[in-house]
Amino acid sequence: MKGSFFTLEKVGRRKKAKVNFLKKNKKNIFQILFLILLCVGTFFLLFKDQELGGIWDSIQKANKLYLCAGVILVVFFVSGESTIIFYMMRSLKIHAPFIHCIKYSFVGFFYSCITPSASGGQPAQIYYMSKEKIDVSISTLVLMIVTIAYKFVLVVVGVGVILFQHDLISTYMAKTEIFFYLGLLLNVGCIAFMMILVFMPGLTKKMMIFGHNILVKFHVMRHRESRLEKLSKAMDKYGKASDYFKSHKMVIVNVVLISILQRFILFFVTYLVYCSLGLRGANWVDIVLLQAVISVAVDMLPLPGGVGASETLFLSMFGPIFGSSIYSGLLLSRGISYYTLILISAVVTIYTHITITRASEKRRRMREGA
Repeated sequence: MKGSFFTLEKVGRRKKAKVNFLKKNKKNIFQILFLILLCVGTFFLLFKDQELGGIWDSIQKANKLYLCAGVILVVFFVSGESTIIFYMMRSLKIHAPFIHCIKYSFVGFFYSCITPSASGGQPAQIYYMSKEKIDVSISTLVLMIVTIAYKFVLVVVGVGVILFQHDLISTYMAKTEIFFYLGLLLNVGCIAFMMILVFMPGLTKKMMIFGHNILVKFHVMRHRESRLEKLSKAMDKYGKASDYFKSHKMVIVNVVLISILQRFILFFVTYLVYCSLGLRGANWVDIVLLQAVISVAVDMLPLPGGVGASETLFLSMFGPIFGSSIYSGLLLSRGISYYTLILISAVVTIYTHITITRASEKRRRMREGA
């Protein structure tokens, strides 16, 4: 009887743990399921009339060295953000080991991929940084600057294509150029708004306090003087960090330069896929710039990872370049630069959650014991 009682108790604890897990992660589970459904629907619509056997044969014959190089490049792409975070934290005299910065970057990429307009990446990064005692106001500012640099590169590339490579738009985007111009406009607007938040900390502080007071007024949260005081102190730290970056402009310049390298590493994957399929003749610069144009077009769309839009634009724009291998090129290019990276990021995110949560819980028990 005693043994059966403990067995039942153990089963009960497991069920309770599963229920708690589902409650805590309900939103994430829904977003992942939505992404899977979106991917399945996208590929069904794109491939329903295609000869899948021929596409699969083409993929199997692809040069594996080029594909492996592509996988390495996408890992470097994510690690490029790690380098920026590490560099900025070190410039602020904040201890953040590079290996931890790598984890933050993969976590950010994973949540960006499963949330509309990549909206979940930064909050997840800030959460895990706070678990490792990095001040929220500092991590928020650093990640906002990372995002500004990230989007600034897209805008510069987009404007550069309009000014110096407009033939690419007229030749390959005759039916879809509206998406490119819309994406460019939305990115410019986003950068302008975020630069106000980053480099006008006084105004940002007023906006945060105003937002807090609105939430209190409509009874979304209770008025607590201690919370308002904590918010004010956090925004003062934010302001000091903002002043530091304003007076150390070379830090920002270096961040932009690293971001340029980071972005073009990812764009270059499409050219490696092109070569892996035994295709030759197209200019590698054109392929890289066309992939950049797709990123500009889909970056601000309210779709997880631009799923659906990215694939459609790829088929439309790269059709003349890839020819009969276009569907193989699509599967390999998106497979490496997006879907493979999601899987890698998911593994790193799970590992990060387990290790950081355990370390945080251990510190909490030590404080309680003391």
